[in-house]
Parts: sequence; structure tokens; C-alpha cells
Amino acid sequence: MDLGRGAASAIVVVAAALALTACATGEAAVTLPPEGAGPDYQLGESYPPPEGVGIVVRDRTSPPPEDVYSICYINAFQTQPGELQDWPDELILAGEDGEPVFDPEWPDEALLDTSTDDRREAIVEIVAPWIQQCAGAGFDAVEFDNLDSYARSDGALTLDGNIELAEELVETAHEAGLAAAQKNAAEDAEVLHDEAEFDFAIVEECVAFDECDAYEEVYDDRVIAIEYSDAADSSFQDACREGGMPESAVLRDRDLGAPGDPGYVFELCPDD
Repeated sequence: MDLGRGAASAIVVVAAALALTACATGEAAVTLPPEGAGPDYQLGESYPPPEGVGIVVRDRTSPPPEDVYSICYINAFQTQPGELQDWPDELILAGEDGEPVFDPEWPDEALLDTSTDDRREAIVEIVAPWIQQCAGAGFDAVEFDNLDSYARSDGALTLDGNIELAEELVETAHEAGLAAAQKNAAEDAEVLHDEAEFDFAIVEECVAFDECDAYEEVYDDRVIAIEYSDAADSSFQDACREGGMPESAVLRDRDLGAPGDPGYVFELCPDD
């Protein structure tokens, strides 16, 4: 069929546009988050996305919202609060005293032991079904938290070990049709993108810690930023106006409450 030069050109333009938002990886095509869309971070109670929101992150135990790009949160390198007993003892990093090593900032989260091939494979066997459940529920992407757990292990874990686990998790996500987000770890962004093949980044307090450029240099406009209202010496709206904030950014209360809760905070950057 001869479509004509104009029609053929239009098809090329449409195909190029689709290529910007979807990439073929493994056995499935994954859809990347819409550039510049307003995000919300709902790891506590789920609620209808506020006006202006086009991206929502929710815990893997919550359903995805409708009509927005939805990201499934998985704590893949540490245990979730209250779930330590659900993990085999041999997969929990132990200190010199034989007791579990906990995250100093989140003392109810124990570090998973990513130090050997066998232990990494065992972690994947537990986490992979969660990833598949996220896909089956209708999420578009998955966020793997605590990639930098090695930095809290007193040298027992390494970046290389965490990258090897991340490679397996990202591959599993891609095979399930989910895009995969790097979570934090600004200093490792380039190697995580290049070796583990993360598709985009979800970052906390990149303005407060002056790390936004480190992510944007690797992921360009595919950076979703969460700032917190209790951060000292920071102004969310000033950063938005001055261009120091990624295009997809939200200000939240650190407890990630729901509307009506005491202390609930939700702000997006103003439209230009």
C-alpha cells in the first residue's frame, strides 16, 4: 500500500515518539514515566491522586491507582518493618555478635545479606514473586529501595554485590513488563544505570543534599524527586522557581500521611 510521503513521515514521527516513552527489554516492552508529570508518594495510606498528579508510588501491598502512571514500591535490600520473621535467618546480615544488622536510620529494617551468589539468588526467589504481583496488579514500574545498604554494613557488603542483585531484579522486572527505578544512591547512579540497566530514578531530598544534577546527568528528565517539608534550610517553591528541581517533583510530609491527617503536606511545583 502506498501511504504517500506525508503519511509515511507521520508514521515515522509517531514511532519515534513512542520510542521515547517505551523501550524493549527482555521479552516485554516497558513504558517509562511521563516526563514532567506531577508525582505523589503514597507509601502510607492510599488515597485518590490529587489534582495535577500523573505519577503515583504505592507499596506493593496496595492496589495501583487508575488513570495515572503507577510505581510499585519494593524494599528489596532490607526487610520491611514487621517482616523480619518472614525471611530465612541465613539471608539476614549478621554482625560480629551474630545478631541482625539494622539500618541506623530505620532501626526496624534489617539488612539483607547480598555477599554471595547463593544468597543473592535466594533473595531473588523471594522478591521475584512480588515483582510479578506488581505487574499482575497493573503497575507500570517498580522501585527497588535501599540499593545503598552496603554503605551501612560496616564493610560486610559491597557495591558490586548489590549491583549483581540489582541486575537480577531489574531483569525480572523487565521480563514482567515493568520499568525499573533506581532509588537514591546518587554516587552510584552511573554504574547502576549502565550495569543494572535501571530505566529512571526516584530520589529523596536531592535538593536538600545538592544531588539532583548527579541523577539528571544519568537519567536526564527521567528523575522523580521527593522533598520533605521538615528538611532544614530548604524551600521547595524557591527550588522550583530557580530551576534547581527536577521537572517531576513533590513536597511531602516525612510521615507520608493522607489528606486529613495531622501534618499532611502535598505540593507540586507551579506551572510555568
